[in-house]
Amino acid sequence: MLLQMAFAECPPPNAANCRAVGCVSRQRSLHLPHLDMNSAALSATPAGSHSTSASDNSVHKSLREYARGVAGGLIFSLPLLFTMEMWWAGFILSPERLLGCVAGTFVLLLGYNRFAGLHEDASWAEVAIDSVEEMGLGLLLSTAILWLLGRIEFGMAASEIVSKIVIEAMTVAIGVSVGTAQLGGASDEANEAADESQSEKEAGFGGQVVIAGCGAILFAANVAPTEEIIMLGIELSPGRLLGIALFSLLLGAVVLYCSDFRGAQRLSPARGPLSIVSGIVVTYAVALLSAAAILWFFGRFDGMHISKIVAQTVVLGLPATLGASAGRLLLQRQ
Repeated sequence: MLLQMAFAECPPPNAANCRAVGCVSRQRSLHLPHLDMNSAALSATPAGSHSTSASDNSVHKSLREYARGVAGGLIFSLPLLFTMEMWWAGFILSPERLLGCVAGTFVLLLGYNRFAGLHEDASWAEVAIDSVEEMGLGLLLSTAILWLLGRIEFGMAASEIVSKIVIEAMTVAIGVSVGTAQLGGASDEANEAADESQSEKEAGFGGQVVIAGCGAILFAANVAPTEEIIMLGIELSPGRLLGIALFSLLLGAVVLYCSDFRGAQRLSPARGPLSIVSGIVVTYAVALLSAAAILWFFGRFDGMHISKIVAQTVVLGLPATLGASAGRLLLQRQ
């Protein structure tokens, strides 16, 4: 309608006044279709290009997550893959203990992915799927590294091959989970914003226990299979063991409340002395339980007197406390 009115106001094309002055209304009308042309150009964009771009981004994101998982798995567990005591464990551990190790690792992965690994609104189905993928990736990585090192061969008994792979893969799987969540490329500003958000929404007591347990196992598992833990547990006097326990508690307090690590503001001393003491004690308790579980798995308690069991647990509790306290600060949702 606007175009018809514009052309109606103009004289015929051969009129002199139209040649000399030009049709003002026609010139105005020429500006009207401009926005329509842009809109048409936008609407003419193929709908399939958006879906293709989204699909490419999803594939790239998945590949980056797998790459971070592989890196994390090797960073946290590569020393164990080169440890002779871990290879020997494949000969002596019973199938029941291997199944217990798999079940315990899966529970830890579920807890970590629920409270720290995935976004807050992730469903339990998503958490379970991610945990299964991480265990599968741990098995693949362990198999590849052990084969490259010549620790598994095609002529070996199937039970020996499976035992070696499973023992190594469980720690690798925890490293994969932590690496996928923690080795991202977020900027410092994004990390600070995440820390502030996390300070308002903590994982709760159960979540903190699971995260501390993951950190304790990642640290303590690197020395638990060695003979030195048994030797120290037998040789050290009660006074030295008490000193190790007190030093472990002090180390936990330093890491949690005096280190100024990322996430430390959530555990500020302003919460009161009772909160500080309870946090240190709970962290040390989680470390001791994790140390005892690892030592039991490797058969370090078999035939041992209760005093030697306690001594070994206290000795391994030192690196476990470092891992548990650091885990409470660092192994958080990004």
